[in-house]
This record gives sequence, structure tokens and C-alpha cells, in this order.
Amino acid sequence: MIKESVLLKKPENVRAEFLPFGKPNFSEEEISAVTRVLNSGWVGMGQETLAFEQELACYLNVSHVVTVNSCTSALFLSLLIHGIGEGDEVICPSLTWCSTANVALYLGAKPVLCDIDPDSLCVTPELVLEKLTPKTKAVIVVHMGGLSVDVEQMRHVLPKHVTIIEDAAHALGAKYRNGIPVGSSENPTCFSFYANKNLSTGEGGAIALFDDALAERIKKLRQHGLSSNAWERFIDPKVPISRGLNELGYKMNYTDLQASIGRVQLKRQTVFSDIRLDIARYYHDALNQRIPGIRYQDEVLNFHHARHLFVIQLPIETMILSRNEVLSRLRDFNIGACVHYLPLHQMPLFSSETSSLFPNTQFVAERMLTLPISASMDLKDAEYVVDQLEKIIRI
Repeated sequence: MIKESVLLKKPENVRAEFLPFGKPNFSEEEISAVTRVLNSGWVGMGQETLAFEQELACYLNVSHVVTVNSCTSALFLSLLIHGIGEGDEVICPSLTWCSTANVALYLGAKPVLCDIDPDSLCVTPELVLEKLTPKTKAVIVVHMGGLSVDVEQMRHVLPKHVTIIEDAAHALGAKYRNGIPVGSSENPTCFSFYANKNLSTGEGGAIALFDDALAERIKKLRQHGLSSNAWERFIDPKVPISRGLNELGYKMNYTDLQASIGRVQLKRQTVFSDIRLDIARYYHDALNQRIPGIRYQDEVLNFHHARHLFVIQLPIETMILSRNEVLSRLRDFNIGACVHYLPLHQMPLFSSETSSLFPNTQFVAERMLTLPISASMDLKDAEYVVDQLEKIIRI
């Protein structure tokens, strides 16, 4: 009865503007960059895209960055160039966005779900090894929320023929345990530039890698398998449209409009990172003082973490309201808290296995909540979130 009356009561002093869990930070510089490209008369993939790829490669300290139209495409092409196909198995965590597993299905492979560590929210070598079979050809490691996985340790325990692909959709700006940027390992590493990401161009993705031949192959695959792109044919009419297609390709290219935004966003990453760190520190300190029992993702205040998401685990054992009721109540206060994610093992498309096989994922999934964090927020926004969350949990 107490629960129902509290939930039905209309909240007071609600902020006027909805606070999303992630919001891009665009300035006049991004607008000017887009205007410059629009005025150039060329908005498709061209010199601006090439410049963005080179600048991002320098930022990540890698040999090659190949941009594509989404991180999903980046993951798909990474599996494809490593020969993943019908009958193969690809291990990935159950706690991830569906595209991590979808890309295996696109190629006729089977996504094999594994459990996570409840503190890091990421896979561990031990958990991956439990799912290893003779059919395993790849492991997609997800840097969940922006926390880097120790891929060196993962490589050490896996057979050499098993490819490691890094899903770094959350992890631009994070660093590995040795202090180098996520993306600068020897594994194909896939990034997202979706609307709410740390570097946003609305849509888009990229693959970071070192292998010259694989990079060239991806460049062809993203544009139907053609050996030349539209920009090259535009500036030099002698460049042939194709010397004959040798491989089926796809329409997965990036555009100069997006790249113009990305180049500016890349230059602003240090500022963005500082803002995210300030908000994360405030959340961590304020919640520790005011709401006992909340758990945080490992190293959320450390350089290993890009802080794309600020994920907490609620002390539901001592609460009257459930996690979903807390989430609903926060939305009533115009706070865009979210849940990342519904585990894939609960979705019929991916698994018929029981939740008992994923005890850590199940434990976390019942308690986890993502609080708003972005470079468009300030500490007053974070303070409002903590104030309302404290009121709700103390019911």
C-alpha cells in the first residue's frame, strides 16, 4: 500500500528540461565545420573523411583507422575479414547491446554467450574459457561502459587461431592496463560515433588496426568491393570505377559531413573527458555519503575508464521499491536514467539457456541503473540526480 501511494503521488519541483543519460556536446565550431563541407559541394566520403581517419589513427596510436557507417558494420567487417562464417562460434558477453551478437548471426555463425564479472561488468579470461569449443573462431570483448578489458591477458590464455575483436563502442579515450589507448592493441578494435557517444557524429563507426592488407580490404568492402571511391573518381576521371569486382562488398561508407564533426569532436576530447570525470567523481562521493550500499563499476574514476556510462548497482535488498520502480520514478523527475542492458540470454533470438548459467549477469541485471553522464552536463545536473535518487530510495 505504501509503495502504490508513493508511486502515484505526483513529484514536486521537477526540472523543466529532460536530462538524457547521454547527450552530445556540439559547439559553433562543429556547425562551422559542417557549413564548410556543405559549401564545398562535396558531402560524401572524401578528403574530410581521410583527414579524420588519419587524425583518429594518430590519437589512438595505430597504423590504420577505417571509418564505416556504424560500429555494427565495424564489428561485422572485423569478423568477415577473419573468415568467420557458417558453423563457427563467436563468444561474447550476455551483458551487451544486441549488435555484438547480431554480427555473428549475419555471417551464419553462432553467438555463444558468456557470463561477466559482477564488479567490472566485463568478460574475464576464465569465463571465456568456459565457453571455448573446437568451433570457437572469435571472441568479441566488450569494454562495457568504457572500462577496458585486459586483452593482453585474454590473448595469453586463448588459442592462437581464435581472433579477439574489441567492441570499444563505449571506450574511446579509455586506456589499457599498460597505459596505451584502447584501440592500439593488435586486435581489430571497433568504435561508435552514435548520437550519445563520447565522440558523436550522429551515426558512424570505425575500425582501428595495424595490418596493411586487412585495412585495404576493409576499405574496399565498405564500398561494394570497389577498388576506388567516388572522391578518387571525381578528382581524376581516369580512375576506373572498378577493375572488376573480386569480392562481394557492402554499402557501409562514412561521409565528409560526419567527418567534419568528428574532427572537431576529436580535438575537444580532453575537455569532454575532464567534464565526465568531474561528474563521475561527484556521483561517487555524493552517493557514498548519502545512499549506503550502492556499488560502482570497477575503476570508474581511473584512466582505464572512458566513463561513457555511469552504471551503479542498487541495494535492492534494503529497498522498498524495485529497480524498475526507481527507474520509472526518476523518469517522473525528468531524469533519463536507463538500464544497460537487458541480457541477451533473456532474448529468444540468442539463447535458450537458463539464467542459472549466467549468475553474475543475472545478479547485476536486477540491480543495475545507468545515471546520466555527458559532456553537456554540469555538476548542478548531477546534484539534481543524486537529490532525487536519494528521495526515491529512502522511501
